[in-house]
Amino acid sequence: MSAAVPAVAPDSTQQAIGYPSLFLLVLIGALVPVVPTGALVSSAAVVAFHRAAPFSMALVFVTASLAAFLGDMALYWLGRRGMKSKNGSRWLEAIRERAPEDRLAQAQGKLADHGVTVLVLSRLIPAGRLPVMLACLLAKWPVRRFARGNLPACLAWAATYQLIGVLGGSLFAEPWEGVLAAVALTVLISVAPGLWRRMRGTAAG
Repeated sequence: MSAAVPAVAPDSTQQAIGYPSLFLLVLIGALVPVVPTGALVSSAAVVAFHRAAPFSMALVFVTASLAAFLGDMALYWLGRRGMKSKNGSRWLEAIRERAPEDRLAQAQGKLADHGVTVLVLSRLIPAGRLPVMLACLLAKWPVRRFARGNLPACLAWAATYQLIGVLGGSLFAEPWEGVLAAVALTVLISVAPGLWRRMRGTAAG
């Protein structure tokens, strides 16, 4: 009797749960920039690397880049609504809070000089996405123009953090060791610019 009921393969179960979870977390992280989305993508890439299943790496890439793109577009659209509203919006305020004046002024200057290229690079620079997004909002970029620049930005971002995961996974035999290495590397990348600015500020003072 029990033989007639097909067993669900553990790998299939993990994929059925893992990819939707990755999509949801990256989407939330794009909207509420407190979730370490880069570490999530790198960790998923480590697991996919060790699984060595067909299309696993491609699915991680597509899932992460699509979720990042949709999250960015939703946040930008909400930000534009806030710009048009007399009272603003909590989403626009959240973007402003994470875009200090000096970083915003720098982003506005680079955006005026280089346009879409700055938007693409902003996704690869820790804490660079929101100042550039706010600069686009203040420059009154239409949603369509922002989308044209944001798509390659999200693709490059997903590929970069997936590569970090692959490097971490290739160094260790156990997936959990690769995940720890990938997370540590992404955290180091995210905090390094802030530490460098502090060191330069201290030296200048």
